[in-house]
Amino acid sequence: MTDPLHERDLARPALDLVAKAAGPYLEALPDLPVRDAAADVLLDRLGGPLPERGCGTLAGIEELIEVGTRAATHSSGPRFFHFVVGGSTPAAQAADWVTSLLDQAAGLWAASALATEAETIVLGWLKDLFALPDSYGAVLTPSATFANLTALACARHWWAERHGVDVTVDGLAGLPRMPVLAGGYVHPSNRKALQILGLGRDTLTVCARDDAGRVDIDAMERALIEIDGPAVIIASAGEVNTGDFDPIDALADLAERYGAWLHVDGAFGLFAGVSPRLAHLVSGVERANSVAADGHKWLNVPYESGFVFVRDPTILGRAFGAWNAPYLPGAGDTHLNYGALGPESSRRARALPIWATLRAYGRSGYRAMVERHNDLALRLGAIAEADPLLELLAPVRLCVVCFRYRPEGMADAEVDELNRRLGEQLQEDGRVYPGTTVYRGRTALRPALVNWRTTERDVDLLVDVVREIGARVADDIRAGR
Repeated sequence: MTDPLHERDLARPALDLVAKAAGPYLEALPDLPVRDAAADVLLDRLGGPLPERGCGTLAGIEELIEVGTRAATHSSGPRFFHFVVGGSTPAAQAADWVTSLLDQAAGLWAASALATEAETIVLGWLKDLFALPDSYGAVLTPSATFANLTALACARHWWAERHGVDVTVDGLAGLPRMPVLAGGYVHPSNRKALQILGLGRDTLTVCARDDAGRVDIDAMERALIEIDGPAVIIASAGEVNTGDFDPIDALADLAERYGAWLHVDGAFGLFAGVSPRLAHLVSGVERANSVAADGHKWLNVPYESGFVFVRDPTILGRAFGAWNAPYLPGAGDTHLNYGALGPESSRRARALPIWATLRAYGRSGYRAMVERHNDLALRLGAIAEADPLLELLAPVRLCVVCFRYRPEGMADAEVDELNRRLGEQLQEDGRVYPGTTVYRGRTALRPALVNWRTTERDVDLLVDVVREIGARVADDIRAGR
């Protein structure tokens, strides 16, 4: 029998194995293909029946390192453009190892004063970074999806209070449908949050003035006039296809005029506020009732990391508190209890990587990174606009570039099929890793540039590979293959 207690002396050697493998892996990462499809066969080594007798600490870690470093999607490298995914800065990655080493139960002061204090500090730093009022309440979450869920749970509590109901105690029974309005940029994670909260995924009213999804302010105002009672407005700071923004200031005006709750989904777009030249994109965000964002996007900390800010700091506790187990802190406890301010009770100390990266690079470091990525996106957009084989489908606003390969003489349906195949073959090839989307009815590529390692070299390689594989796919389509 291999009992962990019998291998307690192997903890240090096991960590040494990881550290020894980390150096060569990180050094090679900038030049590795994002994905090696041939390595998928290694995944079979992870399976099989549950072992009756374990192989032991060192053998298990050696096998995981061998399979993982070869079969992983190298999304922490500089050419993973498919989703809006950052890497991990050196400081954040090292701090994440420290997080696992210390293994703190975050959220309760009694469980970890370190994790609780670190969370309080980084939430203050993040409010400062994004120019949000220090008076806002805040909590760390596993993702922007969870941050949206947390914010909309607060909005639901606020809305129910205005109908004379404590939804935390009594639930939604007997209440009317909560009106939720948004432009066409609204992200599916908001619909998912509404679904989980029992409000209905498809009850959201979309007020869009075109097929791109730009918000129709006049239509939204007409809808608010017709609503009997309070409503919730969702604004998008950074739409995923093009990186475009809802006009937050104008939506804040509507919210104030009609007594609505304004939630801003700023998963990656909130970071525009870090740069003076881009801050106009999030003008008005400080007027929102709630704001959500991701850490494992442009903050470049490891998964899982998100955060939410709420104007009324007491509503987080009303929406998620009221624990009554006798072993948990009671109402008289003077310390912050983050487990009562969000959906999670058991929480990893995800504040530590955030603390480390903000301590290491500060405001100026993040401003430099955001502006560099914006420059790279503008560079890619300019290349797509000038190249007769490429077509830029939308202006570059921040860090997402929406374009497609379009040779002359092809019908629109053929171009859509070409780009669909192009997206598949780019991922199979693995040198660069963008994804496809459908924007205004057209299939396109939408690389997102938020990884701290990404440089001009990586953007230029993306263009070269798109041209190379695009030409091959175009030839196949012309030949009827």
